[in-house]
Amino acid sequence: MASSTATNNQAAASGGGGDASRRNRPGPWPPAPDPPPPPSWARRTGFKGRVSGETNASDSGQIGLIPPPPPPPRPVREPEVKPDLEMGRSQPVPPPSASVAAPAPAPVNGEAGDQKKRRESDGGGDGGVGVGKNGASAGPNGPARTDPPVSRPRPRPMREEEIVDDDGFVGRVPHIKYELRDTPGLVPIAFYGFQHYLSILGSLILIPLVIVPAMGGSYEDTSMVVSTVLFVSGITTLLHTFFGSRLPLVQGPSFVYLAPALAIINSPEFQGLNGNNFKHIMKELQGAIIISSAFQAVMGYTGIMSLILRFINPVVVSPTIAAVGLSFFSYGFPRVGTCLEIGVVQILLVVMFSLYLRKISIFGHRIFLIYAVPLSLGITWACAFLLTETNVYSYNGCDINVPASNTVSDYCRKHVERMKHCRVDTSHAIKASPWFRFPYPLQWGTPVFHWKMALVMCVVSIIASVDSVGSYHASSLLVASRPPSPGVLSRGIGLEGVSSVLAGLWGTGTGSTTLTENVHTIAVTKMGSRRSVEFGACILILLSLIGKVGGFIASIPEVMVAALLCFMWAMLAALGLSNLRYSEAGSSRNIIIVGLALFLSLSVPAYFQQYGITPNANSSVPSYFQPYIVASHGPFRSQFGGVNYVMNTLLSFHMVIAFLVAVVLDNTVPGSQQERGVYVWSETEAARRDPAVAKDYGLPFRVGRAFRWVKWVGL
Repeated sequence: MASSTATNNQAAASGGGGDASRRNRPGPWPPAPDPPPPPSWARRTGFKGRVSGETNASDSGQIGLIPPPPPPPRPVREPEVKPDLEMGRSQPVPPPSASVAAPAPAPVNGEAGDQKKRRESDGGGDGGVGVGKNGASAGPNGPARTDPPVSRPRPRPMREEEIVDDDGFVGRVPHIKYELRDTPGLVPIAFYGFQHYLSILGSLILIPLVIVPAMGGSYEDTSMVVSTVLFVSGITTLLHTFFGSRLPLVQGPSFVYLAPALAIINSPEFQGLNGNNFKHIMKELQGAIIISSAFQAVMGYTGIMSLILRFINPVVVSPTIAAVGLSFFSYGFPRVGTCLEIGVVQILLVVMFSLYLRKISIFGHRIFLIYAVPLSLGITWACAFLLTETNVYSYNGCDINVPASNTVSDYCRKHVERMKHCRVDTSHAIKASPWFRFPYPLQWGTPVFHWKMALVMCVVSIIASVDSVGSYHASSLLVASRPPSPGVLSRGIGLEGVSSVLAGLWGTGTGSTTLTENVHTIAVTKMGSRRSVEFGACILILLSLIGKVGGFIASIPEVMVAALLCFMWAMLAALGLSNLRYSEAGSSRNIIIVGLALFLSLSVPAYFQQYGITPNANSSVPSYFQPYIVASHGPFRSQFGGVNYVMNTLLSFHMVIAFLVAVVLDNTVPGSQQERGVYVWSETEAARRDPAVAKDYGLPFRVGRAFRWVKWVGL
């Protein structure tokens, strides 16, 4: 035992090289009541390492920032209770042993370079420089005494192959099977590409199934709009992965555009139209989307978005995106209630697959978690088909094609609506759809431009950009070496504007933006390669040319659509609130700001929507679309009709109120950067010098060389 101690002391003394500050350095895992010294980016922003956003990779695949090793221990102190922001509960911190010697001076700044880009798999270390295995330390004149081992709490280990650089960014993450620039074989690319799009199928197809019937469109119109959405989504995704942010993010119809689209559809001037309401309203939507998309493109490519980023923090993004999901509660379950035995089964199945069966793997893949939406949809549709074929929803003498208002029999009037919502053979979209159809621009006619509708859409395009900011940051921490620079982010927002212009020209009914659910899909499927997303986009384009595919999607009963939307909107609200992990979520300042933003986002629009409405008044608009006719009765009643329309409409949107409240409070209420949280973006000059970042975000085909002078949209 003495020989072992002497050997350890000799090794520690030789490792110290006569430097007392290095010889007395303790092991790598002492108790650290005080926060560790911040990395360079944290010194610039004031961000500290105790924030819940700086944790290791969680089981869900979300990546945080990893703090550097803790400093030496303080003198003996009483046990204390330390709040654990990650686990949400308090953890006792045991005091160090009374026999521990006085703390040595903190390591000099030069020693930080020795800890850069290290790999740790089990939370242990090499014992540190100048420290023996049993806690022996070397004094200035040779070996010193041996202290008994100190009982120290074992921290959560880092995952394998996690690399921390000077700025505290996580480099390589092993729980992602394929990272951004990885190019697996053709079979993995095809498999994962198809799997990626199938897992977010609900986000791609559900919006047309809501807005087209609201415009008075037929099942054939719905089929054509669905095919157009698939086509435009494939084209814009390819453009984004090549010339946008270059992250593996799918572009598609966003729920952010759903509320303004419904507000325009239910405008007073469209209520008394005769003839084909669908094409007329679609042309109005196209004009508003094209103008707002051009505004978004200018905001991105001129670098204005880089300036707006200073006011966009996690405390702003969280309630804004959460309000998007919470704003459609009046549509969700009320529509499910039209056929409870079908709608409730749909909700229960998607919840069971995504939560209770999420850890079950088949051939190494979590099938139920990845395919929760398509699996539940297929099973529910099959059950509804069997009930329809066995005449459960057939009532003698009742014709489903006769409106309930024209039905004489009380018996049939009672059951016609049930037949309409529960049967799966009421749609003739599959038979009416052609086998081949090519979506083309201006297929509905020449767009109609009105400044008041365009202004509403311009404000909403800012909300869509805020949504994309959170998606860029979260996805980059999953798949890339570093987050993008502000220039790359501006370039991505600019291309999203161009993508929405294409969506307006083709006539999808909504703008095109990054799907927030895409980040969750990347974490679940563990596929971060942009090649798989590009391959899936090509498959999407091919499927859009087959008219029967759009016809089959259009034939999904409305009650199933509403049930899936209950799940999709709930997940969207949760994904929005998950941005709080980049801030100090337990701060009373943040709690009050987020709480006020969420409550007022529900309460203020309710005031606008209910103002001037007579209770129990008869209306031609369905009850679930009543909140979107506010333009005709809102509290703003000036002599300028266009101003009244814009103000009444904008202030009735939940997401607009949440954004305004959060951005004003977060940027005026005092708070440190640690408390507010920050989205950490790569510095432009450092990104240009880093070959990995240049390869991740650099434009292909040497396009970037022609635009090096445009500093605000590049690396």
